Amino acid sequence: MGSRWGMARRGSAHLSSAGTGVVDVDAEHARSSTPLAGGHLLTAISTSIVGILRDHYGRGPMKAKTYVLDDIIIVVMRGSGFTALEQTIMDSGQPERVIAMREDFQHVMAKQYKQTIEELTGRKVLAFLSQAHVEPDITMEIFFVDGVLEGFGAVEITEPR
Repeated sequence: MGSRWGMARRGSAHLSSAGTGVVDVDAEHARSSTPLAGGHLLTAISTSIVGILRDHYGRGPMKAKTYVLDDIIIVVMRGSGFTALEQTIMDSGQPERVIAMREDFQHVMAKQYKQTIEELTGRKVLAFLSQAHVEPDITMEIFFVDGVLEGFGAVEITEPR
């Protein structure tokens, strides 16, 4: 699968200057029987979510980074830029309409996002949350899965004092 996204460490993806034809090693690996782990999993998640955005929204973010804490996966995307339509709406002083439109889009794409996360992690997505912010331009996709992803963790306090 060709991709304009280069891979970087720690599950972060940045737009590659190499252009089309850059092979997405992690996406190819995801189709194999060996489960992804660590940075390969984080990069595959970032690359896949950005790919969905580019295919269906017509553009994607300048930066994407995935974090995993136990059973929570967070994809943070920055600098998506605005379509001409969105910029016109923002210039009219109605940025909340752009946020609402982006949230509607994320709702429409929820099934495909969840399916992608399930395929990459081998876990069932129990809940999907999406949040868009205009200035600065940040979008977060948050997935709660049915079990802890090995190799990632956080400290849980059950009875705070």
